[in-house]
Amino acid sequence: MTKFPKGFLWGGATAANQLEGGYDRDGKGISVADVMPGGKIRFQVLGSEDFDWSLDQDKYIYPNHRGIEHYDRFKEDIALFAEMGFKCYRFSIAWTRIFPKGDETTPNEAGLKFYDALIDECLKHDIEPVVTISHYEMPLHLAKEYGGWKNRQLIEFYERFAKVVLERYQSKVKYWMTFNEINSAFHFPALSQGMVKSTGGGDFKNIVQAWHNQFVASSKAVKIGHELNPDLQIGCMIIYATTYSIDANPVNQLATMKQNQEFNFFCTDVQVRGEYPAFTDRMLGERGVAFSDLEITDEDLALIKEHTVDYIGFSYYMSSAVTVTEEDADEVAGNLLGGVRNPFLEASAWGWQIDPEGLRLALNELYNRYQTPLFIVENGLGAIDEVKEDGTIEDDYRIDYLRRHIEAMADAVADGVDLMGYTPWGCIDLVSASTGEMSKRYGFIYVDLDDEGNGTLDRSKKKSFDWYKEVIATNGEQL
Repeated sequence: MTKFPKGFLWGGATAANQLEGGYDRDGKGISVADVMPGGKIRFQVLGSEDFDWSLDQDKYIYPNHRGIEHYDRFKEDIALFAEMGFKCYRFSIAWTRIFPKGDETTPNEAGLKFYDALIDECLKHDIEPVVTISHYEMPLHLAKEYGGWKNRQLIEFYERFAKVVLERYQSKVKYWMTFNEINSAFHFPALSQGMVKSTGGGDFKNIVQAWHNQFVASSKAVKIGHELNPDLQIGCMIIYATTYSIDANPVNQLATMKQNQEFNFFCTDVQVRGEYPAFTDRMLGERGVAFSDLEITDEDLALIKEHTVDYIGFSYYMSSAVTVTEEDADEVAGNLLGGVRNPFLEASAWGWQIDPEGLRLALNELYNRYQTPLFIVENGLGAIDEVKEDGTIEDDYRIDYLRRHIEAMADAVADGVDLMGYTPWGCIDLVSASTGEMSKRYGFIYVDLDDEGNGTLDRSKKKSFDWYKEVIATNGEQL
């Protein structure tokens, strides 16, 4: 018996706004990602009261504008993925390449032709495309003029976008996801909902209304896809952070249960089960919102119920520990969800606590709750890589991180979990979403570019490149 099933989808993951560059080429419009400044102050700026989505190139740098120039070098990059043996490649379609402002009725053919070429290049190398329809790259016009996803009009705009790309690529792309890390809005709605404090992002009612509008839009995409081709697999995508109580105090256990329900399960309950969970009224009420306050129709609820997703895609980087009884507990960072320091875990250079066993728990918790196939579409270690004088990069720390997480995946499969595939994040170095840095590297492939935009952009293989190649070649047997 092998650790992983035959046909397991080994690969890697990226996002258009973090690697493509060419932010204003061939008719592309400006996205919310294009006005996010680079550097550790990125979230501080986006979270301020007066940020209004303005571009200020005199004050900030914008590394997403250039990315790693994948727009021009995608053939070179995909050839490297093929050399590693990728079975699949998860990428996103930039909404602003297809509808530059988001509310047009006619798509931009030049943008579609770029993804024609990208998808064909994948297929040429026998790499299965896995497409995220919307990955933190809403058209800026929709954020500024419509107020982001709290505005119900965005359902129509997203439906048009989804219909265009699904119709165009349904014969070539089997695996899709509707929104990236949809639950991230619980803590930071700027990325996935296009809402900042100056446009209502600080009001929980707006966040929940935006979620509902996204749930409706997602179900419309599922409906369109399944009507085009019943074999299409269309999933949701969330951040998952396994959550522990810091101790056995029942008060902390209850706080942990609530965080699990609200962050890890709320969005998936709606998108997988097709209905709002029983704890919805309590969750809203504790934040001064009533379900009846929201703009929700019977037709919406029927659509959500009928057109649920086929699988759950999720990112897993770290776990979270919870306490409400220790006021002086050390706080730690995480993927939009922090927590308190877990004394049993080590942390990355960015403070994210490393917990492979937490991935096994995550897989079991999700599968036992939903009995729906799972797909780990992001996982990895952001680290500073040193290039030696001979050009080699000995990233054993990354190999160790990934090995331990793949071992946890194998254990979960042995537990009975239906796991479709694994696409580590940032398989090639790209611009960090949280900080806009290049120095926070995840890739198997090094890109010669620093945080100030200096470098040749030459690609080179890290030690982890050949290691992962062997993992794929042996279907996870050789770690």
